Parts: sequence; C-alpha cells; structure tokens
Amino acid sequence: MSSPAQPNLRPHSSIIHDGPDRAPARSMLRTVGFGDADFKKSVVGIASTWSMVTPCNMHIDGLAREAEAGANAAGGKAIIFGTITVSDGISMGTPGMRYSLVSREVIADSIETVAGAEGFDALVTIGGCDKNMPGCVMAMARLNRPSVFVYGGTILPGIHPDSKKECDIVSVFEAVGQHSAHKIDDSALRKIETCSIPGPGSCGGMYTANTMASAIEALGLSLPNSSAQIAISAEKKADCRQAGAAALDLLGKNIRPRDILTKKAFENAITVVIALGGSTNAVLHLLAIAHTARVKLSIDDFTRIGKKVPVLADLKPSGKYGMAHLSRIGGLPPLMKMLLDAGLLHGDCLTVTGRTLAENLKNVAPYPANQDVVRPLSDPIKADSHLRILYGNLAPDGAVAKVTGKEGLNFSGKAITFESEETALKAILEGRVKPGHVMVIRNEGPRGGPGMREMLSPTSAIMGKGLGKTVALITDGRFSGGSHGFVVGHITPEAAVGGPIALIKNGDPIIIDAVKNQLTLDLPAKEIAARQKAWKPKPPKETRGVLAKYASHVTSASEGAVTDKNL
Repeated sequence: MSSPAQPNLRPHSSIIHDGPDRAPARSMLRTVGFGDADFKKSVVGIASTWSMVTPCNMHIDGLAREAEAGANAAGGKAIIFGTITVSDGISMGTPGMRYSLVSREVIADSIETVAGAEGFDALVTIGGCDKNMPGCVMAMARLNRPSVFVYGGTILPGIHPDSKKECDIVSVFEAVGQHSAHKIDDSALRKIETCSIPGPGSCGGMYTANTMASAIEALGLSLPNSSAQIAISAEKKADCRQAGAAALDLLGKNIRPRDILTKKAFENAITVVIALGGSTNAVLHLLAIAHTARVKLSIDDFTRIGKKVPVLADLKPSGKYGMAHLSRIGGLPPLMKMLLDAGLLHGDCLTVTGRTLAENLKNVAPYPANQDVVRPLSDPIKADSHLRILYGNLAPDGAVAKVTGKEGLNFSGKAITFESEETALKAILEGRVKPGHVMVIRNEGPRGGPGMREMLSPTSAIMGKGLGKTVALITDGRFSGGSHGFVVGHITPEAAVGGPIALIKNGDPIIIDAVKNQLTLDLPAKEIAARQKAWKPKPPKETRGVLAKYASHVTSASEGAVTDKNL
C-alpha cells in the first residue's frame, strides 16, 4: 500500500532558488543572509508594517524579528520585508486623511507584490493600525499561501497627572471640543495632549484597530488571544515567535487562508465584533476581505446576525474600559467561549492552529467572577447589535449607524449641510451647530472624497461641546472607531454619484430610526425627484496620482470600497 504523498514544502521558493540557472538569485540572497543550507528550507516572508509615522507601529520592527526567529527555529528561512502605514490619528481632520482607506489597498498590493515576486512559501503579516490589518489579510487571501496574522498589540492607557484618570487619543480629540466650549483652558488641553499616548501600540479602546484585531482572531487567521495583548508585553513577543512556527506548520498541513475564510468564519467575526461593541469600520473591512476571499457577504448579513447577538463588553468609546483591561482579565478567548457555549459561534471553523475554533476554546477558563468589563449573556449592555444597517430614501443602498442605545434609538431634526469635514468642524467649534440639528457632511465618500475620510474630529467636537444627545451627524464618509453619539455613515449612493444625500438642503427634516433601521429625508417624493433632476456632478477633486486612480476604480461603501470588483 502506497504512503500518502508528502506536501511540497517549497512550492514557490524552489522556483526562485533551485538549479544552475538560478545562481544569480542565490548570489544576491547570500548577501542578505542565506547560507548553503537555507536554499533547501521553506521561505517564510515576514511582512512588517513598522514605521515611525505612528505609535501604533513604532515597535513592529522588534516584533518582526521575533517572528523571524520563530520561523527559523522551526526549520524555515525567514525574510523580513516592509510595507507602508499611515496614521489616522495624526492625519484626522485634514486632507491627509483621504489617503487612509487608500492605504489599505496599497498595503494589500505591496504585500502581494513582494511575496509573489520573491517566491515566499508561507507568510506572517504583522499589523498595528486600522488599515494595515485588513490590508494584510486581503493580501493573505489573494496569495492564498499558508499564512498567519499577528496583531502588534494595544497601547497602555495614559494617566492624567491631576485627575489620575485614564486617557487616550479620543480624550484629546474630545478635549478640543471642551476647549472650544471654554470648559478647559490652554494649559488643561496641553496636559491631556501630553499624557494620553504613553508608548507603543494601537489606540486603546474598542476602536478600529482593536476591533479588526478581534475580528481577525475570530476569523481564525491569528493565534488565540493575539488580539488582546499589550504591545510591549512578553506575551506579544511570544505570539510573534509562535506565529513564525505556525506558518511552517500550516505549510506542512497545506492549510491556506481561503480554507479558513469561509462564510461561517465571517459570521463568527461579525458576532464577536457586535459582542465587543466594535467599530463601524468592521463592516467596510469585513466586506472587503470577504470579496478578496471570494466569500459572499453583504451588509444585510450584519442585520441578520445582529438580531440575535448582544453587546456584552463595556469598552470605549461608549463604555468605560480600554483593551488593556480586557487583556488583564483573559483577553478574547473567554468571551468567544461564552458565545460558543450559547450557540452563537460556529465551532467547526478551521483556524491557523490547525485545529477548529471549538478545539482552541475547549479548555479556556471563564473571566474572573468579580470583573465587569464583559457582561454575562443574561445581563447585556444591549440585547441586540449596536451596528445598524439603515435603508430609506436617503440611503437606498444602505448606511451604517453605531447606536449603543445610550444616545436613544430615534432622532428627528433639521439638516445643516456641509460639503467637507473641515467646514463642519469649524461650524461646531464656532457654535453654529445647535441642538436639534442633523449635521450632513457630504462629498466625503470613497469616490467623492476621494478616500472616505473618518469624521472623528467633528464627532469628538460634538461630544466635547456637550451636544452628544441633541445633535446627530450623517455622512457618506465614515467614522473612526473612537466616534460615538448619534452618527450614521457609509451612506450610499454617495453624493459624488448623485445619491440622495447630495439633494439635502438646510432646514430639511431628517428622521433616523434605529429600531425600524430607516434613514428618511421627510419630504414629498415629488420634491426629491425634482431636486434629483436638477442635480449636476461636481468636477473631480483629484485628476492625477493615487487618489485619482483610487476614485476611478473604487466601489461603493456598501460593497466594501474595494478597487478590484470588476477584475
């Protein structure tokens, strides 16, 4: 009886390295660290998003070296290479933020390009900020080579020198609104500015980085608890070393990303994002990852799953705790075990451990009895999802709201319109936005921006001004995971292509209903039709370069704002 065929452990590197005609390639590789024995080893690419652009990624060079050591110790030959990152927190509220979502595509393209060109057999990707994480995973799905994702880890909270209270980047954004409202002076603003970012790691609440790290772990593409470790911890270094070894194990078992990225895996990710009270950006990024993995996922899947999944974690921005607190009580696995035991997760999904989700969670202990970071299923923060997919005559193709219930579930008000984020922020800080207003920020969509900027500056200014319960904000742009209040984004079709948001005039009545999931411009259909007939497109803001190229290819936010839909 013949034995089973052994897997090819060098399916790509052998093409690059083997044979007399590959001597020039080997000659170059010797100079970057290869010895004779290395040419017979599986090559593991380590994609590092290290950069001194942002605290989120400033430590990832060290983590990449840990992953390299793990792969080498397991018998492979690792090669570290770099890709870009941009900082949302730094560029927020400026024209530079237009490049943020664009960077997701650039990162995916660049990792695919290097891995494809250099013949890597397996891959470890390490991300530490909002867009480089989905960008890493999209590249993994495109390449479909054995791969593991590693989260760079969360930042520790800052401590205010006077109040001794914890603070973070959103504290600074909200302090700008407090300063404008004369609630704090210049000195107090500077104190918050200087104490809120104490070291490396991604923004510390359940903002987009921590949301996406958790979603990727729930997808099965990172090792257990990679998403809830402190950036500068020994656990994070160990996670990286184990990821390097795990990539080789996956190679030996021939387990690839698209074996893991099933529809059930995406349903698990959505469930975990809801239970954590995660960012609206998860909708955009999970749709994009699913598209890349050739899995049919739609915005309506978030509504379907959200009807049965409660919000359990009391995490910022709307809650009181940060990711560091979740890490200290055991991280994500106990929450996933709770959800699995309740029948809310698919336990048979394959993961990068080579085992199923249920097998990974089998021996996970529950959270400590005295903790209140994560509520029991019997006492949720909200009985169903905070992520609401709204439709209506203002959003025929859908919109995404983040409604925890603390803001209420309905809002009616009069429109005050702005053609950009900057003009909207100026109006808030100058006191022109009043209780009862529905702020409309348009021409900020994927195509119209271009780039679909996040509206953290306006939403934080609203909160800082004390208008969080009396002012709503709707936009064809999107929101930072740090945004909270009565906010609706991702309105599609966007203004740039003639979506109804382009037709709103100052004073128009707008109704937001997060129970019926409706977004309504409360005008006669005849009036809306007349405005639509009179609408004319604006000339594009960019005609050359990456932003223009992005605008010419990008799809609607309801489709994940991907750039390869028609390929």
